[in-house]
Amino acid sequence: MRIGIPKEIKDNENRVGMTPAGVAELVRHGHEVFVQHTAGEGSAFPDSDYEKVGAKILPTIEDVYAQSDMIIKVKEPIEPEYPLVKKGQLLFTYFHFASDRPLTDAMLKSGAVCLAYETVQTPDHRLPLLIPMSEVAGRMGVMEGAYYLQKTKGGKGKLISGVPGVKPAKVLVLGGGTVGEAAARMAAGMGADVYIADISLPRLRQLGIELPANVHTLYSTEHNIREELRDTDIVIGSVLIPGAKTPHLINRDMLKVMQKGSVLVDVAIDQGGCFETSHPTTHTDPVYEVDGIVHYAVANIPGAVPYTSTMALTNATLRYALALADKGWRQACKDDEALRKGLNIVEGKVTFKGVADAWGLPLNEIDL
Repeated sequence: MRIGIPKEIKDNENRVGMTPAGVAELVRHGHEVFVQHTAGEGSAFPDSDYEKVGAKILPTIEDVYAQSDMIIKVKEPIEPEYPLVKKGQLLFTYFHFASDRPLTDAMLKSGAVCLAYETVQTPDHRLPLLIPMSEVAGRMGVMEGAYYLQKTKGGKGKLISGVPGVKPAKVLVLGGGTVGEAAARMAAGMGADVYIADISLPRLRQLGIELPANVHTLYSTEHNIREELRDTDIVIGSVLIPGAKTPHLINRDMLKVMQKGSVLVDVAIDQGGCFETSHPTTHTDPVYEVDGIVHYAVANIPGAVPYTSTMALTNATLRYALALADKGWRQACKDDEALRKGLNIVEGKVTFKGVADAWGLPLNEIDL
């Protein structure tokens, strides 16, 4: 199979779809790999590293799309890429269709096969291609929250760890999944007073046993969240419904109970966000203020640490990329239920319920 790895063009997205080590495996399996010139430089992988393992370097993104049967990316195609996607081409990347109608419409029109990292799900309900970036985003979310808690950055001027004789900051984590657990561990390690909320009592019991002593579990209800917000300094929004739009756990009215200069970090912004007042931001312009509350809603948080993120992502995606390349997408998805759940749009039809529900579109069965 001819496999293309284009350079990411989303704002400050320095990750790349595959490391040289991953490309080496694809080549070893007999596939032809095209890498766009400088695609890996942001992650510290020069063109020469790809050439050494057998990849062919192409000068433009147009060349990569034109010559490839499968495209491996990190982030969803953005508007300049829409015309480059070909009918029948397989795109293997993060999509988050349920929060982006123009992207959904463009991919339906293209006739491509869109297999989304974020909805690949194993029988035990794990999301193997979302987990590595969730771990990065959870940790980074706390670091960014602590940074913007500084007075000079619009925050209330508290040090997340406190100092002897001065209490640490209070961090509220909404959602006890991979992002939430990573955020709680990071915040606890930084010395904060941490509360993690979820609607699953078994999950809260597990977190209560496994997390450090300065992490407290909380059953998630609107009342409980509102009460905690009164003295919370940083809120990490990390709720996820795979492939579907994220519910708003904090509405604008609830901002009134918060202290000015508190920070909301919406890690779930890719899927629409946990906060009613959220809208996507970029690494170039990451924050804005609503009613005196600082909002951080960067849609590609792991892009700030591209070397770590690219390595972690390739570790997770490689086995699936090899299966798709070796067998073709139909046979690979027939053989692997987890991969089959990644199919969101197939040749002009929506095949994932969360996307169909989000936009009122018909849901189609996949003929494998």
